[in-house]
Amino acid sequence: MKNTKQIYGLILAFLFLVPSLFAQGLFDAKGYAKAAKDKNVKVISVQSAKNYRVSHLRNAINIDLKALTKEGKPEGVLKPAADVAQYLGDHGISNTNTIIVYDDGNNKYAGRMYWILKYMGVADVKILQKDMKAWRAARIPLTPAPTKASKANFTANTDASIFVDTKWVKANLKNANVLFVDARAPKEYMGTDGKSPGHIPGAINLEWKNFGKEGGVLKSNEEIVNMLNAAGITSDKTIVFYCGTAVRAGLPFFVLSSLLDYPNVKVYDEAMNGWSFDSANPIEK
Repeated sequence: MKNTKQIYGLILAFLFLVPSLFAQGLFDAKGYAKAAKDKNVKVISVQSAKNYRVSHLRNAINIDLKALTKEGKPEGVLKPAADVAQYLGDHGISNTNTIIVYDDGNNKYAGRMYWILKYMGVADVKILQKDMKAWRAARIPLTPAPTKASKANFTANTDASIFVDTKWVKANLKNANVLFVDARAPKEYMGTDGKSPGHIPGAINLEWKNFGKEGGVLKSNEEIVNMLNAAGITSDKTIVFYCGTAVRAGLPFFVLSSLLDYPNVKVYDEAMNGWSFDSANPIEK
């Protein structure tokens, strides 16, 4: 009887564990191979167009991130939601799809696409790590043939809780409960690279590359939490990531919000380009 209860307990634990693992936003090759069989799954490649033409996941739709940003200065700002929704729908993506995103390997552009989709209101978004050895072992099919996707209906339902603008940043510069995190390289943060003017006052620096290992595979959750704690980035704060154009802010946002379940994580989409565009905004070095 005792053994029966123990087995029953293990079964219950497993049943609760499986949904929680599936809910995680990170896929490995084996997880992707299973999920890709679902007809509601759409795969987005944010590889460069050149690399996409050479080889990509079968049925992957190539999305140009630059096509989702406004023209002119400040550079890199996301277009209005209606325009983004139109573009995605025209490329066969619906807000009701389960969407799996991958890039050329370091997850920088996949992270940006992840944040855009979550901001646009897509409930189920995953990132697939590019590990060619694991892909070959899982026999994931690749092709150079472009995917022809039929138009879909994408209804935007923007999530304002993960987005901040310049007005919000100004209002919260001295808010002790808000932590601004600059995801750029240290020289950009310090304004010593010859291009960057510096950083938002009070922001701390944690480069986006520190979330991954060599080859683009992410560090373990334990390693990342230790890194965040050492930097003073704790889950009790509202954490706002930014970089030059918000591209590099996407991966840190993904890790904290999806893998670590930090409750209040946002992206400053206008980023340093937008902040420095107005000479009245203060800048530190």
